[in-house]
Amino acid sequence: MKYIVILGDGMADEPIPSLQNKTPLEVAAKPAIDYLASHGEVGLVNTIPAHMSPGSDTANLSVMGYDPQVYYTGRSPLEAVSMGIHMEETDICFRCNLVTLTEEEPVYEEKRILDHSADEITSEEAKVLIEAIQEAFGDEEISFHPGVSYRHALIWHHGSMQVTLTPPHDILERTVGGYMPKGDNSDRIHAMMAKSYEILNNHPVNLDRAARSLRKANSLWIWGEGKKPQLPSFQEKYGMKGAMISAVDLLKGIAIAADMKSIDVEGATGNIHTNYEGKAQACVDVLKEGYDFVYVHIEAPDECGHRGETANKVRSIELLDQRIVKPIMQQMDDAGFEYKIMVLPDHPTPIAYRTHTRTPVPYLIYKSAGDTWTNHRYDEKYAKTTHRFFPEGHKLMDYFLDH
Repeated sequence: MKYIVILGDGMADEPIPSLQNKTPLEVAAKPAIDYLASHGEVGLVNTIPAHMSPGSDTANLSVMGYDPQVYYTGRSPLEAVSMGIHMEETDICFRCNLVTLTEEEPVYEEKRILDHSADEITSEEAKVLIEAIQEAFGDEEISFHPGVSYRHALIWHHGSMQVTLTPPHDILERTVGGYMPKGDNSDRIHAMMAKSYEILNNHPVNLDRAARSLRKANSLWIWGEGKKPQLPSFQEKYGMKGAMISAVDLLKGIAIAADMKSIDVEGATGNIHTNYEGKAQACVDVLKEGYDFVYVHIEAPDECGHRGETANKVRSIELLDQRIVKPIMQQMDDAGFEYKIMVLPDHPTPIAYRTHTRTPVPYLIYKSAGDTWTNHRYDEKYAKTTHRFFPEGHKLMDYFLDH
């Protein structure tokens, strides 16, 4: 038996007036997913423990079978693992977004945050900007490391976790002054963020972006603190060789920390313009190589939710269906494999809020062997009617893997 998880990050939502009070999952044309649902099992799963923030970090750990209450040590360290950054036990890692702030206000704290991703700046442009930040602020105590697109890392030797920081996607369009760092080293973090605007706003990279009608990546935003992660091996936990296919450092880091194979697909991005076919093919290829489990992560629905793009969120679900789910099913059937597929989001990213929420999400599980007709649908509303519910999200993986 082969096992495949297809995760549409942030795919779940709430009823949207412009969609006749339906969700993107309800209105999207998704015949492959509908087939799986109508021949499988549909239910709800709570991926976020009650006292934890609804981040992709905690949610994906939960979906992968790792109880976040036991194994979560912060988001940024998982990304650092993917970036090949060595961390000591006493190091603290922070996520550094390159964000877009308004320019008209003379005081940093009076500016508003327009975009947590700076129009999804390219990794090549971002690398130049992070190098300028490292030159300005780097020393024996702290160092900045370029990552993918707008996502970067700060390593603080002998740093502190006793600090309160706010994710930038939680405060879009708000004045930043009410969300400045609090706690240990907060004055220094605040000062670096404010000074970064002076360094970045008129940097040649940003002047070029503005000339091309793209948003400037004109400020650092520091958040997501955490310690070096310690995850048990996925193979030791489940007795299976596992692989991860994702374009984002967070998921790659989780995979590496769990001793899974992390597969890079050329042309794969963290947005709607990604190499869907390449990801689908990589999934089938690694299963043919002898792997037992593959986790295919698609970031696009989450980014569309953060950006408030209703039509694109619907389209991202349709692309996931047509260019990920359908070809994987066809190739698995053609190869004669017995397999199980689970499709789900990690958390909702509702268009109305443009950030994550902790509402339970719908899952579906399909088993190729012994195909039966169940007449289920796959969306948030229908999943509630099935009365199948996993209150502890990390237990769903055990169930899916027949473990």
